[in-house]
Amino acid sequence: MATTKWTIDPTHSEVSFKVKHMMISTVTGYFQKFDGSVETEGDEFGSVKNVEFRADVDSINTNNDQRDQHLKSGDFFGQEDYPEIFFKANEFNSASGELQGELTIRDVTRPVTLDVDFGGVAVDPYGQTKAGLTVSGKIKRKEFGLTYNAVTEAGNVMLSDDVRINAEVQFVKQ
Repeated sequence: MATTKWTIDPTHSEVSFKVKHMMISTVTGYFQKFDGSVETEGDEFGSVKNVEFRADVDSINTNNDQRDQHLKSGDFFGQEDYPEIFFKANEFNSASGELQGELTIRDVTRPVTLDVDFGGVAVDPYGQTKAGLTVSGKIKRKEFGLTYNAVTEAGNVMLSDDVRINAEVQFVKQ
């Protein structure tokens, strides 16, 4: 069976993250510029290979310019030295929906497992074949060198170590 390449359709996709702030509420952020691709056998997503994803750190948006600039700084992502976040998958278990790969943030690469919910394949009104997936998971930011934090007057940390990741992606068959 022939290998099919799919690329992310950024106009019908979003990549977000959530982190607890002051341990009482959750802040959501988005990457506005990203790309990715995957290869499948035919049009089936039962076996995937060569999964790659990149997010442009400079495109981070939390709906607060001051916070966005701080996230781009050396305290967090170090955008000047590390302009992108990169994920490359090396194993997909279609039965469990688990995608295993390596995530690189700054200069730290760690193994991660993400959950994948396959939405299906459809042809849009323009004749393009598309596939939809929801990808989610959780990482520990300190494992990637994102150690900045502060302590509140009550002694609580400002930011949780856990970061939830969610991507609603639509791929276009090439």
